Amino acid sequence: MFGAASIANASAPGFRQPIEDAVTRYCFGDVWQRPGLDRKMRSLLTIAMLAVLAKPTQLRAHVKGAIANGASVEEIRETLMQVMIYGGVPAATDGFAQAEEVLRDMELI
Repeated sequence: MFGAASIANASAPGFRQPIEDAVTRYCFGDVWQRPGLDRKMRSLLTIAMLAVLAKPTQLRAHVKGAIANGASVEEIRETLMQVMIYGGVPAATDGFAQAEEVLRDMELI
C-alpha cells in the first residue's frame, strides 16, 4: 500500500496539493523505498510512532496499510503492546481503539 503504489495513486487537488506531493515523494518515495526494512516492518514501526504521537487519522490509515503490507492482526496487537511499555498506557489504549475500529471495518476481528 505504501511505496511506489502510493506515489502512483497520490492526488490531492487544491490547497493541500503541495504538501501532499511533498509527502508522497519524500515519505513514500525516498524513505519507504529504501533497502533494509521491508514494508511490513515499516508499517509496524509507523503504527507504533503514530500511536505515541496521538495521530488517530494517520494511525487508522496505516493500520489498513499494514494489513495490505502483510502484517497480521496479532503483529499489530503486539506492536501496540510495545507502545504501552515505551510510549505510555494512554497512547497504547488509544492506539488499540483506533486499530480495533479499522480491523472491525475490515472484518478481520
